[in-house]
Amino acid sequence: MNRPPPYFPQNQLSPPDEKRYRKFKLIVALLAVLLVGILGAVGYGIYYLISSLF
Repeated sequence: MNRPPPYFPQNQLSPPDEKRYRKFKLIVALLAVLLVGILGAVGYGIYYLISSLF
């Protein structure tokens, strides 16, 4: 298998930043909570709409 050389270095030149990982995990958790909240609100809205029709 003759592969071209990688365009990006495989090893990190700087040590990993803990604050960046914490901020990334916080953003992902907030997005997950927001998504669950939006889905819950949409489901409740559909339920309320259907229950008001019948």
